[in-house]
Amino acid sequence: MIRKAVILARGLGTRMQREAEGVQLDETTRAWANRGMKAMIPVAGRPFVDYVVENCIRAGFTQICFVVAPDNNVLREHYAAHTESLNPVTIHFANQLEPKGTADAVYAAKEFVGEESFVMLNCDNLYPVSDLIALREVEEGANALPGYDREQLIAKSNIPPDRIARFAVVDVDAQWNLKRIVEKPDNPEDYAVNGKVLVSMNIFRFTPDIFTACERIEPHPVRGEYELPSAVQYLIDHRLAPFKVIPSQEGVLDLTGKADIASVRQLLEGMKIAW
Repeated sequence: MIRKAVILARGLGTRMQREAEGVQLDETTRAWANRGMKAMIPVAGRPFVDYVVENCIRAGFTQICFVVAPDNNVLREHYAAHTESLNPVTIHFANQLEPKGTADAVYAAKEFVGEESFVMLNCDNLYPVSDLIALREVEEGANALPGYDREQLIAKSNIPPDRIARFAVVDVDAQWNLKRIVEKPDNPEDYAVNGKVLVSMNIFRFTPDIFTACERIEPHPVRGEYELPSAVQYLIDHRLAPFKVIPSQEGVLDLTGKADIASVRQLLEGMKIAW
């Protein structure tokens, strides 16, 4: 099974910087939030991102790479202090020079990945260990993503239903091959499978073919960014490698804005980090 995980941590955190009505934060939490440093929001005495790393370790990953801005020394210093306790797990860093989109962020990890398959995830989401394991267990040579049952995602996550309703959905064929990721569909039910709408939560297993796709796509015509769904579609359209969808009944914790902090803390109460 694959051993490498790439965690995207280059985002500017603009939504975290916005004020949220009625949300009271302690001085330390507010300072990190106002800097847009979602990864460092404290949860039970540890930065939120430590829980993301912990779940990766529990799933069996031994090499973890953060994609960061060149001047982001916060995460570097934080994990340098944990080198011994994390052993044999190693933490690496890749620089995304400019915030030019998620596909560009993935491409920044090309040297770290080399010729191996890997899993990519966000630093501001906590994904279930079971889904991380399922991605590791996909047959070699295939790309994959979990398709989250929308109703279960609402029930088991801290994400409001109105936000989930705007999330991208996955369009699959009868053999559970991904046809496309549909961004903000007008009618998500058009893509339901056995009556279930499957949501993409921006976690993927990729073969190194993704780097070819990232090189060849064009930037979004409005946003001007190189976006991961475009690279995924390039993989599918050009048949560079199979792309499977793994149905999931699990939930995902989300730390997008200040209003999410309290619910994340409540749901992670009692979770222990082993390093």
